[in-house]
Amino acid sequence: MASRIPAAWRIGAGKFTMTGRLNFNHVNKSTASAWARCVSGSWTGSALISTPSASASASTSSRSTTTAWPPRLRLGSSGMAPLARSLFQRQQHQQRRSFARTIPCHKSDEESHHCPPNENPSILYKMVEAAATSLASILVLGLGFSIAAYVYHKSYKHIVLQKMSNAFEPGDPVLDLAAIGKNIPLSKTAAATHWIPRPEQDIVDDIVAGKEVGHYHLFIGEKGTGKSSMLLEAMRKIDGDGVAMFEAHADLEIFRIRVGKALDYEFHEDYIGGYFSERGPRDSTALLDIERALNKLEKVALKRRAKIGRPLVLIINQMHLIRDDEDGKDLIELLQQRAEQWAASNLVTMVFNSDDYWVYERLKQLATRMEVLSITDLPKNLATAALKNYRQRYFGEDLSNETLEQIYNRVGGRLNFLNRVAKSNDMLAMCDEIKQVEKTWFLNQCWILGEEMDDDVMDQQKWAAAAVVLATALVDKETIMEAAGSSTYDPVIGHVLPSYALHEAQQIMTRADFIRALDRLNLFSITKDAQVRASSVPMHLAFQEIVAQPGFREHLQATIDRIAAIESLGRTRELVAKDLVLGGHYEIRRAEKGKGVDVKLVMPEPEEDGEEKDE
Repeated sequence: MASRIPAAWRIGAGKFTMTGRLNFNHVNKSTASAWARCVSGSWTGSALISTPSASASASTSSRSTTTAWPPRLRLGSSGMAPLARSLFQRQQHQQRRSFARTIPCHKSDEESHHCPPNENPSILYKMVEAAATSLASILVLGLGFSIAAYVYHKSYKHIVLQKMSNAFEPGDPVLDLAAIGKNIPLSKTAAATHWIPRPEQDIVDDIVAGKEVGHYHLFIGEKGTGKSSMLLEAMRKIDGDGVAMFEAHADLEIFRIRVGKALDYEFHEDYIGGYFSERGPRDSTALLDIERALNKLEKVALKRRAKIGRPLVLIINQMHLIRDDEDGKDLIELLQQRAEQWAASNLVTMVFNSDDYWVYERLKQLATRMEVLSITDLPKNLATAALKNYRQRYFGEDLSNETLEQIYNRVGGRLNFLNRVAKSNDMLAMCDEIKQVEKTWFLNQCWILGEEMDDDVMDQQKWAAAAVVLATALVDKETIMEAAGSSTYDPVIGHVLPSYALHEAQQIMTRADFIRALDRLNLFSITKDAQVRASSVPMHLAFQEIVAQPGFREHLQATIDRIAAIESLGRTRELVAKDLVLGGHYEIRRAEKGKGVDVKLVMPEPEEDGEEKDE
């Protein structure tokens, strides 16, 4: 009977404690399974599992081949079932990975016992499984990030174009600021009471409304003639629909920011994708950023032209503020190239507004589709009529023709001067003040110092003397025109200021590089026809007062002579000979091959001692 008991059931397989109880912590799954089969009746016969005392009895009585089981411990009896179930349940909860190994089983005559599979995989299997898991995770994460980045990139580009398109919708911040600054209501009826009509206004209206296509435009004229005001008035009539306007600046970075503000373009400064690249879109210069903004504007113009059928209008005001250096020339060239290209394709009409002539010279070099519009002072009839209406509406004063004539004779048709005069209580005193301001500005910049000037200020005095000589020439030409019967004052048009052609003005000044600097300082003005004259009527009146001062021409001639003397000293080389003693002399000869001068000291020969004694 003992041979029919499995090896796992023999004494020692399930370890007994000294108390005779079975230690369940050392029983594995095979043992539990065997217990279950034993309880269910799979094992037959009467086998004895004895306690230590019973084992001792069995060893002393070797003749006893079997030992009777107590009724409650007999295999297959109902008393063993709870014990087996308890053993099986505790084994499930307290199994350890270190004991999960295969236990060899033995087949019985009646039923075979199958071993559980191997539960400890090899190291290679674990490495392959970990690598496959990691690769799958990386692929899933990479694919997810790629899709998210692609969607973000496309949506960002779409939002950029949408924002730029909204910048050309009706309503413009420039109009709001202009209306607030002048206390003017932003309405279509404001022009009837706050605006002076000009002959050029209809042309400007067609340009800003997009009706004038195929060209880009340059507005040129003196400061205060109303160029920006006409552009704002044209924008107000269409509520800024399809128009963007911004001010130029000498600093390219500030110019870039103003371009972005006008076009509602952030230059990729809010683009998150720049964090994941070594070189982001903003790692560039201001010119490249402006080029990117114009590229985006071109895409918006293409879509808008297909929808509306008229070009966009981009206005750059105060172009003269750009520096006349290499960076400024590059910027103007970039803008002009875009203007030429867009004018040919009717996508965008660019409008440049400048006070100085040098901008025209720079654009003239590459211009093929540029139209130049010269903005001058108002003619006499329009200026006096506007001034009379303004005083009557806001001051209740009906000005006489004589008063209007005096005001115009002193300030001319310059809009900013008329604006100051119209709001003043004493208009004639304000006219005199304006003339005095212009005179002081000229004297502070260009007054000459006379024959007592120091040679250290010669360079500045060259520039000042050239300006005074030109001002004197303009005053003298007015006298010549009046003597020849050519009037300098027309009853309808008004003042006709004397002028010289640009090349003649340079000849009078004996310098070709001074006149443009004087134009920037608003001392003289150069028209689009290259005519040089005083910058305004008050400035020309200041020239007359300066030239009419007693002793002015002598003072000017003394300054010119002093400048010539200093230049002569600079061209003269002095040779000082010292130590001419004992009858010595220098011999100066031209060096060989005509290069330089040889100077040699020749001393007389000493007399002999004998001759001295005889004497």
